[in-house]
Amino acid sequence: QVQLVESGGGLVQAGGSLRLSCAASGRTFNRYAMGWFRQAPGKEREIVASISWSGGTTYYADSVKGRFTISRENAKNTVYLQMNSLKPEDTAVYYCALDGTEWGTVVDDAAYWGQGTQVTVSS
Repeated sequence: QVQLVESGGGLVQAGGSLRLSCAASGRTFNRYAMGWFRQAPGKEREIVASISWSGGTTYYADSVKGRFTISRENAKNTVYLQMNSLKPEDTAVYYCALDGTEWGTVVDDAAYWGQGTQVTVSS
């Protein structure tokens, strides 16, 4: 059974930084693309960033380009999201996801989700 466990969320002032982590277990982690999604109150869940199985290809939503960095450490079965220059509009529950298809470059069809971690950015 696959488990994804996020950590690192919290309350931060605008302009600050946070680093989210997602630890995976139960599947050969390094064969799958991973991604970070977020959902703000009253809004649909949206993709924030995605990284290929090898780490060689990344994707970012326009709203976070230049501020967020996704990375992975396959030896630790962990994916990270470094968030800098945070804005109040980044406030949301952040979820990590594991793709359903091996050897993908982005998360096209998430097969597994973490429980989410709250990020709150105050102005």
